[in-house]
Amino acid sequence: MSTATFTAAPDRLAIEDSWSDFVAGRYQEGKSQEEFRNYDAAVVPTVAEFYRNNHQQQTLDFVLGKEREYFALNKGSKSIWEAAEFLNTLVDESDPDTDLTQIEHLLQTSEAIRADGHPRWMVLAGFIHDLGKVLCLYGEPQWAVVGDTFPVGCAYSDKIVFPEYFAANPDRHRPELQTQYGIYEPHCGLANVHMSWGHDAYIAHVVKDYMPEEALYMLRYHSFYPWHQQGAYTMSRCCPGC
Repeated sequence: MSTATFTAAPDRLAIEDSWSDFVAGRYQEGKSQEEFRNYDAAVVPTVAEFYRNNHQQQTLDFVLGKEREYFALNKGSKSIWEAAEFLNTLVDESDPDTDLTQIEHLLQTSEAIRADGHPRWMVLAGFIHDLGKVLCLYGEPQWAVVGDTFPVGCAYSDKIVFPEYFAANPDRHRPELQTQYGIYEPHCGLANVHMSWGHDAYIAHVVKDYMPEEALYMLRYHSFYPWHQQGAYTMSRCCPGC
């Protein structure tokens, strides 16, 4: 299986902190902090239904199959603008926080990063971070493209949105996958963790030969909210000597 290689960047955590601050401060102005990322099933039932499908069907075997299928990069090619224009036809079912079109979101994100004085590679990362959603073009359902991501192959964290929906996931009945570390070793590093399949992993793999390492971390893990906002899955943190 061909996979992308990620190793720890010394300032990776600082970059992730900056990205989280940027998202919280810039994403849909006018919302209070309490309203942001409101996943109450009674308030946003379509989002709840999305995560029901996502959590039931994102198994380890499913993810490994998608990595084999898409990391071969044999689905054709598109320019950045062609991909962005395609995304303008997509309404993200997992996101309760923005009414922007996809192109507006990409432009808003990248322009705000530029205005804040960040390096050019980060501006580019902001613009392309959602382009992996072209997976929808290849017939993937949205539950396999968008939404918060999480590791597969180990126990699910209660910090994942709607954790109760994992009760119907077949991996719940595989004891070897329901321990804290599952198939992984403590402090194994994110490079060795299989994430739920979606646009994050795909776009990071597509650009792995063209973007700096810090950008690849931002792209691959920008939807991994249980980790970079809630502090879950500490076994996946890279550390010196790991």
